[in-house]
Amino acid sequence: MNGVSPDPSDIDQTVRRASRPTDNDIIEAIVESGQHGAPTATADGVTDGESGREHARDAVRDAVRGDDQARPTGGASVSILPVPANRRRRRPPDDPRRSDVDEWGRSEHMRSIVRRLYNPMYRYWFRVEWEGLEKIPTDGGALLIANHAGAIPPDAPAIMHGIEEELGRPVYGLADYFFRTVPVVGTLWSRTGGVPAHPDNAYRLLHDQHQLALVFPEGTKATSKTYSDRYRLRRFGRGGFVEIAMRAGVPVIPIAVVGAEESMPILFRMSGVAKALNLPYFPVTANSLVLGPLGYVTYLPAKIKLRVLDPITFDVEPGLERYSRSRVMDEAEAVRAKLQDALHDMLRERRSVWFG
Repeated sequence: MNGVSPDPSDIDQTVRRASRPTDNDIIEAIVESGQHGAPTATADGVTDGESGREHARDAVRDAVRGDDQARPTGGASVSILPVPANRRRRRPPDDPRRSDVDEWGRSEHMRSIVRRLYNPMYRYWFRVEWEGLEKIPTDGGALLIANHAGAIPPDAPAIMHGIEEELGRPVYGLADYFFRTVPVVGTLWSRTGGVPAHPDNAYRLLHDQHQLALVFPEGTKATSKTYSDRYRLRRFGRGGFVEIAMRAGVPVIPIAVVGAEESMPILFRMSGVAKALNLPYFPVTANSLVLGPLGYVTYLPAKIKLRVLDPITFDVEPGLERYSRSRVMDEAEAVRAKLQDALHDMLRERRSVWFG
């Protein structure tokens, strides 16, 4: 056979030419890749479907061949790659360090934990009963005031828990700044809704944020009194709570509390120990005599009853810098008298300290 053997180099070149992709292969590959992404972008906008793919083929073919006539007028460029048309903005993953603590230090997560822990005591130990709870508004600011009692008063937690559970509204408790300074206790106090009792803080809560704020006008004079003085309201300071309500334009809602006095009654005080420990007072309670140190964290199972009185409004212009001092004092004394009368009425109706 007289055939001529092919040159190996020619065979190699032929193979390379056969394996090299043609322009049409490149065009089809680019267009097909757009089917798995988003609609193909053209100079005229975004097209889709078969007509869109044909338009893309023409654009790619012109670009590959270097056809300057195919360029759109005005110098606009032609994209030959698939461009996503609807890119969804990815939200950043939840940061575990993010906190729900508000500007006052209150944490709703912490409050929910406290409510779960406190609920058995509220329902089965103190067996709290409300009267007139519907008088507390479900929206808008209001200043709640109540009588205060017990060496470690149980009334504030009971009021805050009941309103938050029954009405679903947060309650901020205004108290002496002393609590904020106690290590650990101060942080827990803030996280569970405690706010230093200052007129500016109260105004922001009531007027600006339309919250419920709870204050005890008697202060430590009430919680330090002995059992022999139970249910005798002390003077309501200089009537600061009335002036705050006037300025914020919110009602004052008194709440009469019966049962807290007997839950941790003070038999006598030790002023020397209080001074050494830098405390407002150091009580010796009936609980501590029976249970020792454990008595300072254990309440007697007195039944607590709460009566909400009618809201009290003041016919004055809100937002003023000053109000008549005599008017403020008169209004504060009138509120105190109403609360004292309600306490006397509730005590007359009560048949037992333990069962109500």
